[in-house]
Amino acid sequence: MTTAATAEKELTPEPPAAEPETGGLRAVPEIVRRRLSGLDNWLNPHSWLVTAVIVAIAGILRLNGVSSPKGYIFDEVYYPTDAWDMLQHGVEWDEKTNGPAYVVHPPLGKWLISVGELIWGNTELGWRFMPAIAGTLMILVLIRVAYRLFHSVLLAGLAGLLMTLDGFQLVLSRTSLLDIFLGLFVLMTFAAIVLDRDHYRRGMLRALENGFDPEKTPAVPRIVPWWLLVSGVTFGMACGVKWSALAFAPFFAALVIVWRVQARRSAGIRGPFLAGIIGDVGWLLLTLAISFVIYLAAWTGWFVTDDGYFRHYREANGMSEPPVIGALLNLWHYHSEAYKFHSGLTERHVYQSWPWQWLLLGRPVAFYWGNTGNCGAASCAREVLLLGTPILWWSFLPALAALVWFGFARRDWRAWAIGTGAVAGILPWFYYAIKDGRTMFSFYVLPALPFLILAVVYVLGAVMTPQQGTATGPARTDRQLIGTIVVTAYVVVVALCFAYFYPVFVGQLIPYESWSQRMWLGGRWI
Repeated sequence: MTTAATAEKELTPEPPAAEPETGGLRAVPEIVRRRLSGLDNWLNPHSWLVTAVIVAIAGILRLNGVSSPKGYIFDEVYYPTDAWDMLQHGVEWDEKTNGPAYVVHPPLGKWLISVGELIWGNTELGWRFMPAIAGTLMILVLIRVAYRLFHSVLLAGLAGLLMTLDGFQLVLSRTSLLDIFLGLFVLMTFAAIVLDRDHYRRGMLRALENGFDPEKTPAVPRIVPWWLLVSGVTFGMACGVKWSALAFAPFFAALVIVWRVQARRSAGIRGPFLAGIIGDVGWLLLTLAISFVIYLAAWTGWFVTDDGYFRHYREANGMSEPPVIGALLNLWHYHSEAYKFHSGLTERHVYQSWPWQWLLLGRPVAFYWGNTGNCGAASCAREVLLLGTPILWWSFLPALAALVWFGFARRDWRAWAIGTGAVAGILPWFYYAIKDGRTMFSFYVLPALPFLILAVVYVLGAVMTPQQGTATGPARTDRQLIGTIVVTAYVVVVALCFAYFYPVFVGQLIPYESWSQRMWLGGRWI
């Protein structure tokens, strides 16, 4: 297992070292080599063992008893029924009118739900199976992203463990809503652009080793960004679940450009921004084109049938509807109407909340409530409450503040990358809340959750390992020991907090008094 010392090595700068033997390749200064090198030991068996153990625990927590409560809970009245109808008709269907249903979210999330229904039938297990799988995969991807960022098995394991013990992610993994799929694909997109960063820098290093001289050759080495193109696929899938994924596009694109400019600067290329910006933008446009194609593919059921809502809108309204183009124009009309719906959705809801409340757990959402059964007390309660594990969630704001500090103090690209993902997942909702008072719910923040957890893990790594040069010898050892004890205590407290709230995460029947004791913020949580 990677130790705290390894985490320190990756979170703090190192002094220059002597140039190594290059075995016939062009000599590259060690400081340049180190800056352009990525993670080489991604096959580390210890990292995969930790990944497997944590993912197994996460899968058990998310699949065990997933069929309970019985019946639809909260917005399951929409998406599982849409998914089942899509299996029968190829599009969402309105049983009351025996015609196509008007829905305002893209189809991909419902198609994914339908996979479980295809296997297990139109049952609770059928419509909750795929969200549970997506929630488990989200933890797997987070562990691997954390390992790629920190090069530490310990910190990667902490990231996965904290998400495993988060009630917010657990509840959404056990409920047939769309947001868990959105969160998974956004995280996969981030993972792909992080891999692209390493791939691009390794390509620069290979070019230098093979004779590329930035002083003599103005052209930037040609590096095909395969992982960036993969990110186009996953981002298109995210948009195919919910349009809110679009908020991440400018932030992730900015990260890609900044990372490439930094790589060219590290390679010694003069004018690193202008030297490659045309290529960067070109590849980004190709990536967005791939996303668009994948997004359109999510609408295949609508395209290949004649039953979809607005499928023949132009023909029905006396306008020309040429092949292909007519279908695309009809789909554009569908989108414009759906956008009007979202923009005008200001109806008050008892469980709505504002973005500035989300990280404070100011208004969680009650997915299910019941009080029947034998719990051994005169009065019982059974609730599924969309609530983040409080100790963990109340750590997010301090962690983000510390992340900004470390970003400036250490000039660490990881701090800025994590912070960018968190901002992309939260800040746009402030705009809509202030602009038009749109109806919002706390589960909108799920795509930002992995980045919030990574912020906590980054700070935990800093707590365990003081910045290089601030202490030496026994003083350094004592600081590391104290930091490790503090981090261990924090994780234990989070685990105990998760266990305490577990009954209201999964809808266990408990005495009413026990349920009431868990409502820490009183009426805000009821």
